[in-house]
Amino acid sequence: MKNRKLLFIVFSSILLIAVAIAFKERLPFLFSNSVNTKELKNGDIIFQESQSSQCKAVQLATHSRYAHCGIIYINNGKSYVYEAIQPVKVTPLEQWIKRGKNNHYVIKRLSNANEVLTPAVLKRMKEEGEHFKGKNYDLTFEWSDNRIYCSELVWKVYKRGANIEVGALEQLKDFDLSNPIVQAKIKERYGSNIPLNETVISPASIFNDPNLVTIFSN
Repeated sequence: MKNRKLLFIVFSSILLIAVAIAFKERLPFLFSNSVNTKELKNGDIIFQESQSSQCKAVQLATHSRYAHCGIIYINNGKSYVYEAIQPVKVTPLEQWIKRGKNNHYVIKRLSNANEVLTPAVLKRMKEEGEHFKGKNYDLTFEWSDNRIYCSELVWKVYKRGANIEVGALEQLKDFDLSNPIVQAKIKERYGSNIPLNETVISPASIFNDPNLVTIFSN
C-alpha cells in the first residue's frame, strides 16, 4: 500500500510538472516579469500606474488602479508607446515602463484583433494618430482635438482609424468626485465652473472593455 501511495505521488508530481511546462510554453507572459516584445502587436493597449498627483485623483475618481495608457507601436523590430503626455509623442517601451509605479504594467488586445486590425486598418490608425503628434496635454479633459489626454488619444485613434470604440464614453459627473484629493484637483483645474456634462473617456473604461483580453501583466 505504501509503495502504491509513493508511486501515485511520484506520478502526480511528474504529471503536474509536465502540465506546467506545457502551459508555460503556451502562455509565457504569465511566467515572466517582462514582456517578450516579439509577442507584441501594433495596436496593443498598455496601462500603468502613473505616479503623478493627477493620476492619483483619476484613480480615486474612477475606482481604478490604472490612470495612464497608450498604444503599442512597433517600428523596425523595436517597441514604442504612442501616448499623450506633454506633448503627445512616441516613447520607447522600456522608458515608458520605467516611469510607472514599480515598473508595473498591463497589455491588452482586442479579442478579434487578428481579424479587424488588418495592415490597412493599422495604417489608418497610425495616420489618425499623426494628427495629434506634438499637441499639448489636455489638463481639463475637454472633448476636442485642440489638446489631448491619454485615454482620449487611444479612443480617438481606434474610433477614427478602425471605427472601433474601446471603452464606453462617460461624462465628468459620472465619476466619483467625493474624495478630497479629487475635489482639490477639480478646483485647481476648473475653479467653480466644473463642466459636469463634458464627454470623457477614462483609462478605467478602456481597461474594463469586455472586448479586450489581457495578454500580459506583471
